[in-house]
Amino acid sequence: MATTPTDQLIKMRGHSNTSCHCSCMVMQILFHTVQVLSQAEHRAGYCAFYEECGRNPSLEGALIPPIVPCRNYSRARELTGEHYRKLKEVCPMLDKGLGSTFACCSIKQLTSLEMSLTLSKALLVRCPSCAENFAHLHCINTCSPNQSQTVKVTKVMNVTHLGKTREVVVEYQAYLATSFADGAFQSCQNVRIPATGGFAIATMCGRYGAKLCTPQRWYDFQGDTSNGLAPLDIDFRLIKPGEVEGVPEGVIPYKGRALKCNETTPSGGQVCSCQDCKESCPVLPPPPLPPGPFRLLGTDGFLVISIILFCLLIFSFLFFLLVSCLVKSQKKQDQEKKKKKGKDQNCNDVSQRVIHPAEVSCADRNSMAAQAFLSSVFQKWGTFMATYPLMVLLVSAVVVLGFGTGLMFIELTTDPVELWSAPNSRARQEKDFHDKHFGPFFRTNQLILTAPGRKGHIYDSLLFGTQNFSGLVSKDLVIEMLLLQKKIQNIEFWSEDLNRTASLKDVCFAPLNPNNSALTDCAVNSLPQYFQNSLDNINAKVNMTELGVTKEVDWRDHLIYCLNSPLSFKDITDLGLSCMADYGAPVFPFLAVGGYRGDEYTNAEAFILTFSLNNYPRTNVKYNVALQWEKEFLKIVQDYQSNPTTNFTFAYMAERSLEDEINRTTAEDIPIFMISYAVIFVYIAVALGEYSSWRRILVDSKFLVGLGGILVVACSVLASMGFYSWIGIPSSLVILQVVPFLVLAVGADNIFIFVLEYQRDVRKPGEEREQQIGRVLGNVAPSMLLCSLSESVCFFLGALSTMPAVKTFALYAALAVLMDFVLQMTAFVALLSLDARRQDNNRCELLCCVTVATQKSNQPNEGFLLPLMRKYYAPVLLNRYMRFIVMLVFLFMFSASLYLMFNVTVGLDQELAMPKGSYMLDYFQYLYKYLEVGVPVYFVTKRGFNFTTEEGMNAVCSSVGCDQFSMIQKIQYAANHPEQSYIGISANSWVDDFIDWLNPGSRCCRLYSFGPNAGNFCPADKSSFLCGRKCMAKPSNGVLRPTEEQFNRFLPNFLGNRPDLQCPKGGLGAYDTAVVKDDSGEIIASRFMAYHTPLTNSQEFTAALLRARELAYDITQGMLKINGTSPDFEVFPYTVTNVFYEQYLTIVPEGLFNISLCLLPTFVVCCLLLGLDLRSGLLNLITIIMITVDTVGFMTLWGIHYNAVALINLVTAVGISVEFVSHMTRSFALSIKPTHVERAKEATANMGSAVFAGVAMTNLPGILVLAFAKAQLIQIFFFRLNLVITLLGMAHGLIFLPVVLSYFGPGVNKAMLVQMQQAEAKTRQELELTNNMRQFYDNMSYEDDEAKEEPHANATKATVYAEGPPPSVKHKQEVKIDHF
Repeated sequence: MATTPTDQLIKMRGHSNTSCHCSCMVMQILFHTVQVLSQAEHRAGYCAFYEECGRNPSLEGALIPPIVPCRNYSRARELTGEHYRKLKEVCPMLDKGLGSTFACCSIKQLTSLEMSLTLSKALLVRCPSCAENFAHLHCINTCSPNQSQTVKVTKVMNVTHLGKTREVVVEYQAYLATSFADGAFQSCQNVRIPATGGFAIATMCGRYGAKLCTPQRWYDFQGDTSNGLAPLDIDFRLIKPGEVEGVPEGVIPYKGRALKCNETTPSGGQVCSCQDCKESCPVLPPPPLPPGPFRLLGTDGFLVISIILFCLLIFSFLFFLLVSCLVKSQKKQDQEKKKKKGKDQNCNDVSQRVIHPAEVSCADRNSMAAQAFLSSVFQKWGTFMATYPLMVLLVSAVVVLGFGTGLMFIELTTDPVELWSAPNSRARQEKDFHDKHFGPFFRTNQLILTAPGRKGHIYDSLLFGTQNFSGLVSKDLVIEMLLLQKKIQNIEFWSEDLNRTASLKDVCFAPLNPNNSALTDCAVNSLPQYFQNSLDNINAKVNMTELGVTKEVDWRDHLIYCLNSPLSFKDITDLGLSCMADYGAPVFPFLAVGGYRGDEYTNAEAFILTFSLNNYPRTNVKYNVALQWEKEFLKIVQDYQSNPTTNFTFAYMAERSLEDEINRTTAEDIPIFMISYAVIFVYIAVALGEYSSWRRILVDSKFLVGLGGILVVACSVLASMGFYSWIGIPSSLVILQVVPFLVLAVGADNIFIFVLEYQRDVRKPGEEREQQIGRVLGNVAPSMLLCSLSESVCFFLGALSTMPAVKTFALYAALAVLMDFVLQMTAFVALLSLDARRQDNNRCELLCCVTVATQKSNQPNEGFLLPLMRKYYAPVLLNRYMRFIVMLVFLFMFSASLYLMFNVTVGLDQELAMPKGSYMLDYFQYLYKYLEVGVPVYFVTKRGFNFTTEEGMNAVCSSVGCDQFSMIQKIQYAANHPEQSYIGISANSWVDDFIDWLNPGSRCCRLYSFGPNAGNFCPADKSSFLCGRKCMAKPSNGVLRPTEEQFNRFLPNFLGNRPDLQCPKGGLGAYDTAVVKDDSGEIIASRFMAYHTPLTNSQEFTAALLRARELAYDITQGMLKINGTSPDFEVFPYTVTNVFYEQYLTIVPEGLFNISLCLLPTFVVCCLLLGLDLRSGLLNLITIIMITVDTVGFMTLWGIHYNAVALINLVTAVGISVEFVSHMTRSFALSIKPTHVERAKEATANMGSAVFAGVAMTNLPGILVLAFAKAQLIQIFFFRLNLVITLLGMAHGLIFLPVVLSYFGPGVNKAMLVQMQQAEAKTRQELELTNNMRQFYDNMSYEDDEAKEEPHANATKATVYAEGPPPSVKHKQEVKIDHF
């Protein structure tokens, strides 16, 4: 055995025992000898160790065999033959040429080194310079011919290997110059893991993760045996230039050149891609900032426009007044000598001169003809209906029953997707494409647990130093959470659909074992998964020595490590536990904890516990099983929450919770709607009654008429629902809630107009009751037709909307309004006829056999409202000064509302769909507060792109050799600016991982060398002896790309390969469902998953959708440039929420379109039914537009967001506005009062009173009751919004419109004046004839008294009539015309 320098020293010391002088000499010799020997241990061309000498005896539980080298200080060996070829393959940077290459490693060491490097290269091979630098480092330590100059052995042990006992190296120091160490670290710092979107270095830096990783920490982790991969401990010493302290004499820190990531490698590797190397990225301009608010003159542009508009409107109004006064003054001068009659306070002057028929315009004749025709038709119709009431009621009942039988086939849509997303919408088509090829997004069942008020603690960790632990992150709460998790996991129940006991494994999402899942295969993400859900692992503790300090390590050390390195198969503590979940996948910290800052995961404020289930189609039997499991889940969670011993404060949800809560609150609010309808019914019954005498109160009440009116409304709604159920158009809860209200508003108004007109009318002598009803109907039915037809056409046109909820609402409402009008013209007329017959017979209403003696008064019953409005309200409103004030106020309100309309918030936050007190509200609050990452977003490719070509792969991937503007790279660029793109984590890429998986530098893709499977794929866990062949050879240019044949051959192996330590790039779980091929092998769909930033409201969800679509469009345009790409190829983003928020991208133009379609018929129908009266139609339209604009303005003030529900109410607002406006406009247009103001007063008094009683006072009581509803949607969009609509409609219809008509209304219909004058002339002729006859009889000597008195009276009448009919006659004529 060779004598070592140390042995020689001992021998010399043994001979020095003769004298003191000799002793001194020996000490001097000893000092110099030790100095020389120290230098001799670190000499150029010498090795510190060589060859393998068995396993490390101090290491247990390693993930790979810890083979250590023999201690052997000797010269480096010259390499030849196979030895040289192996070195050239593994460590090409040490190759000096055959005959000149020396190394300190054997073939066995090179083989072990190669195996070790393949584990790391699987992650780093994306960046060739990084992989080369990593190999360079370990090749220097293991094989450098100057090994003794760069390492210092610090610990050896005796090991018996192959029958020989030898010293083995179990620890050494490696000295590196910082220039090399920093350069190598920087080349690897940004290398990505496509499957997770994270950094590879995060898995190679232990507890520090990617963010806190430094060169020193990176090397320390590599040299730490506790990581399960290092066979011995290596203490890396990074030495700065010129630094000598701490460097042993003779040691020369290795300062080789580390390649930069944007450099090619000597072996032919290309520069790293931009995603893995910032230095390789092109210089990109910063993304454009989102457009700022619209500004003019340095302030809010919409405010400026509104102010300018207000000023223009006021100026135009004042100019109109000025011109009117000038015209009036000119007319006054021209007509000074003429008689004038009737002065208008608005300077209008209408003379009651004789109108020549030639002066009558075509429009006036048309208008009168239309009114006459409609009145005649409805008079005959009403007389017939009133004559045969029982037959009419019977036929009406049969028709309604016929329609109503369709309710047997009613389909109530509760699926939010079906309600708010059109089947042909882009988001819906994208969802259908995604679900068809990849399956629906899994069902989420989640708990977010907190423990407020618990005091945290500081933990002094042996390995990680001082760490803050919140009060939540404590052992007792982790165990309590684990027990709750296991209780939920062990849910079992009897399933009728499966006809057996079912459990979580029957419906769970099991990514790594989807076909035959066990309970431990189910994807459950939680903090206890870092301990594999094992109570023993949580309780485990062990003493550990680090840097001479021995302390106990426990669950906290393991947790700290796993939160920073979730992909690790073994922690660095002596506990030796894995961080992977029991189902085989990593649990990223943002899926386990929430409410932390930065990377302070142990200071988290919330635990997150998530159970993922497969989202089966509703037709699949397992869909019901999943619903049943979620029901049991909610039961357990709710019982746990009510337990007083629970230490958590938490929120929870199941996938079914949204639909459950909406259905629950709907059921709970049904009584509120019933009370609302009851209040409306009571009001109608009371308000329709005539109360002239207490003795006749039971006779003159209209309880049954009011009930009949309500039944007419109900029958019209039922008939509409039944008809659409017959033809297969589904209904919804929105229809059940809104349509009855709308039809009730329309129906009640018509009922009041009809009944009040009948009560105010006096039966003519000789006129039958049925004829009177027909005559009254002939007066009012044209107005009822005008409103009902306008509203029905409005809603039918609204059915052109693309939103299903709006479309079905419009269809149901249109037919319901139409049916309501038909039933009012038939059944209600019959009911009124029967009630009038009862009233004429003085019979009590409810006790029809009882009669009263008090007779009905023959005077018309005007009630109290008509006289009040005629005597007080109309004169005050139409006062000269009040009219001017009204115009100013309403023009200001319109301009202000226009400004507010541009600031209305678009969207509907999902929590508003929940009732107050719902557990889902707590969940949403916790979700927005604690979750640190948003929903996944998939970038989906359609058929038409060839992934198998090199050009195609380069257009998608992001590793070496890929295009700088490839698909994944563009997503990464977007993720670099999350505040604008809303992309928080870049997309994973099966193309990148597939290429890395094929790389011959890893163990992933190999082939069996011999045996029955020779040439077939060999998994990484098989020995190299069996699988010696690589799937692909090393490329000459350093850029690995499979051929089309190789791509199609190995892709299925990649997708089915379960990832493990030997091959972390396996695609099972991450990508097995991400690639879809047809029978010919063509890829027809694939997806790449990224994550949004946390999105907290509908505005952010909408903006994220828009940005994702812009990004996908840019990607599509780039990929279309690749040869062979189909012109219809497309990339689109898919997020599970897109179908709900897409509507907000187009809801503004959609709303304008729908409301415009509704406004159009109100103008057209009004013009047509008034005989092409364009001015009346225009004023009608302008007032309704103002009501709509003001409604949106008040929505902004009251915090009501604009969305599909609001749009439905706005469409309803147009319909209700027609009721407020059209009756009044028609009444004014048909009035023959001499001045605009008088006509406006008459319309306000006569029709305004009916509209106020029929629309405003019918809606308001019912609306106010809705304030007590539990559902926030009902409170906001039915109580608040309907209250605003009703009040604004009433204000515009009863205040603004009369004033506008008094200024701008149409003139008196001259055709009616001619008709009146002709009637007066006929009356005069009849009086003259009567006078002449009386004179004749006078001459025949009739009685003297009569002969003296009668001519005098007749002459007086003739004199008066010569100047015009008496006021009473004139009043009756006017009333007859004004009352329709």
